Amino acid sequence: MPDNLPLSRFTVLDLARVRSGPTAVRQLADWGANCIKIEAPEAIETTGDMGGPRHGPDFQNLHRNKRSMTLNLKDAVGHAAFMRMVEQADVVVENFRPDVKTRLKVDYKSCRSVNPRIVYGSVSGFGQDGPYSGRPGFDQIAQGMGGLMWITGIPGQGPVRVGIPVADLTAGMYTAMGILIALLQREETGVGQHVHTSLLEAQISMLDFQATRWITGNEVPGQAGNNHPTSIPTGVFQTSDGFINIATTGEKIWQRLCRAIGADDLIEDTRYSDGPSRLENRDACNADLQKHLLDKTSSEWVEILNEAGVACGPIYKMDEMWADEQVRHLDMSRAVTNSEVGELNVVRNAVNLSEATDVPYTGSPERGEHTETILSEFGFSSEEIETMKGNGIV
Repeated sequence: MPDNLPLSRFTVLDLARVRSGPTAVRQLADWGANCIKIEAPEAIETTGDMGGPRHGPDFQNLHRNKRSMTLNLKDAVGHAAFMRMVEQADVVVENFRPDVKTRLKVDYKSCRSVNPRIVYGSVSGFGQDGPYSGRPGFDQIAQGMGGLMWITGIPGQGPVRVGIPVADLTAGMYTAMGILIALLQREETGVGQHVHTSLLEAQISMLDFQATRWITGNEVPGQAGNNHPTSIPTGVFQTSDGFINIATTGEKIWQRLCRAIGADDLIEDTRYSDGPSRLENRDACNADLQKHLLDKTSSEWVEILNEAGVACGPIYKMDEMWADEQVRHLDMSRAVTNSEVGELNVVRNAVNLSEATDVPYTGSPERGEHTETILSEFGFSSEEIETMKGNGIV
């Protein structure tokens, strides 16, 4: 990576695996941090393809812009080598269960003892302490315990998981944000700190207003399907060739919608005279609107309604989304090259910086691809490296 990127001055030691921790590191790697993925030597790896096959699209997208080295942390020499790297690093990221990292002696206390400036990022399933801290954490478990699955889906069909690992992803993003905050504070204090979150905390935080409905008013929100819980009418409507989303809020937008679809009579209908009335009669309101929307295609209605100032958009399958002219304009993919897979595209980071517009992306590394180079950068001699290789430590 070029040395003039926003985060190029920071070195990150990545002990994380599967998704949440690697997602945090990816945010830093995308902006030029020197991110070193530390993996167990293949001969002692026992977990298999956690996070998907190495050459599959998931792994390749998740671990772009990183380098890889192998190191046996369970070996005393390997552990000593890791601590030698910690002395020079800025950040360590891990998502072990709290007891595992303590047993391996790669926990925050151990790392801080050799480098008080280290910023140590942790992602767990349920928190670093508390009655569930020792439990393994997985995204769908957090979606269920975090309240999301009970407000997702069509009323009456039972709990439904969201179609992406939202708890994993948001926990990773919160961790990355916390790491950046800690690095900023380190500029003032000169010392690092332990940054941590959990899948459960991240999921609850992402519930936002739905969670607040309970803690402020003791209201237990339920499944609303495709209907917005407060803005009426907002939801999915069928057209002559598919489906669209329409979102209205307030009287002016409601009237614009009715006029645009030729349903002026609904403006005068007392059942829909204001927001509370439309909420009370939501199903009837949606049905009356639906009658007017079947005579045109999705693209026709999207054009008509947006021209009228009514928020509206198509509902795409994945291939249709990538073909959309605005998505093409946003250039949401980046071409990278992996030494085994060849050239492929990954999804680019959604942050845009005016002074860092051309950030290069590199492909996901092979296991241990950069071991010797990285150890040399940290001051290990060629003799030390060869000895560790001979003993199966790297």
